[in-house]
Amino acid sequence: MKTIYASETFLIESGFRAEHRHQAALGYWRAFSRKLRYPFGPEGKAVSFIEGVLDPTHAISAVSNEGQFLGMVGFKTPNGALVGGGLGDLARTYGWIGATWRGLLINILERDCSDRSLLMDGIFVEPEARGRGVGTALLHAVERHAASMQLQRIRLDVIDTNSRARVLYEREGFAPLSVLSLGPLKPIFGFSSATQMTKSIGR
Repeated sequence: MKTIYASETFLIESGFRAEHRHQAALGYWRAFSRKLRYPFGPEGKAVSFIEGVLDPTHAISAVSNEGQFLGMVGFKTPNGALVGGGLGDLARTYGWIGATWRGLLINILERDCSDRSLLMDGIFVEPEARGRGVGTALLHAVERHAASMQLQRIRLDVIDTNSRARVLYEREGFAPLSVLSLGPLKPIFGFSSATQMTKSIGR
């Protein structure tokens, strides 16, 4: 693992450690289960699927000095995403019928990524690590990673029920770009709208 940043109490590392794969999948699910409950739920199957498709090349993680997993940020580029996988991966967990309708729901949440931008694919901090600057450090690390790839901007989506995350993004220089309303799909995903935010980098 490559250490990107070290504070007095935690490390920011590229990817995630092999022994943290299950905890990373569980943390991702618990952070985003409200909007992913129908595409991926129930929890047991969701965590199993996510654990199987997590791509460490599209992740940056936070680890305590004692080796405890503290959180992670994922991203999507034209070359892949943190939570990838295809219809075959879904079918191995949910069967072909379940995979088909779940795949349709997932496609509603998909966002295209241009060759000049990095699209964040979720950021979360474990409950016991909150308030220690871990989330901000992960954001800074993903910005440096995007700059190292000579990308021009970072994009992310924040749902209307996650005001705490939006405050963090705005404080870090992200600005709203557009709003996607789910309309009648609100009961399925658990939120009414998602705001796309962007930040220019490398200039």
